[in-house]
Amino acid sequence: MATAPAAAAAAPPPPPPPPPPPPRIVNGCPRRHIWWVTGPAGCGKTTVAQFLADTLGMPYVEGDAYHTPDNVDKMRNGQPLTDTDRWEWLMRLRDEAVRRVDDGAEGVVVTCSALKRRYRDVMRIASYWNADLDTHFICLEAPADVLLQRVTARTDHYMGPGMVQSQVDILERPAEDERDVVSIDVSRHVRDVQGMLSRG
Repeated sequence: MATAPAAAAAAPPPPPPPPPPPPRIVNGCPRRHIWWVTGPAGCGKTTVAQFLADTLGMPYVEGDAYHTPDNVDKMRNGQPLTDTDRWEWLMRLRDEAVRRVDDGAEGVVVTCSALKRRYRDVMRIASYWNADLDTHFICLEAPADVLLQRVTARTDHYMGPGMVQSQVDILERPAEDERDVVSIDVSRHVRDVQGMLSRG
């Protein structure tokens, strides 16, 4: 009895499974990320940061929780913080962000006013120490009258309306060479801001 040639009789092998999606790797190292959501009082840092953390599946750190008791007392009494007041807070917050990614998170989203470039530079040091760690800033911007209206309306925060103008006065908007910063106008409705973030 004639038999079919072996090549015809053998079933073709199944196609190989698709490769897994590539990890976020640069120069052989998986990347980790710190997203700083920044801006003066009333710009909506907490709302935006929580949305971003949920969207990215990353933990969220509320920066105001890391102020010293002395700083909180000053702000509650309407006294603006000085650079000296802020240094310990900035370093504690930066170290907490690094600790979160060192504990295994791919990234972390953190709120921090970061009103001046030198404050943002303190946060950038995390990337200098860790070659696989990328730092990103989302700078939230709105006119002073919008910020004042929002702060006046809230009742669950120690920072009162009197602090808004002092923060606006010292605000240093990102320079052109700060390429890790994206500025967003948050005077619009929060849903519009969230839509912009979702689109990347």
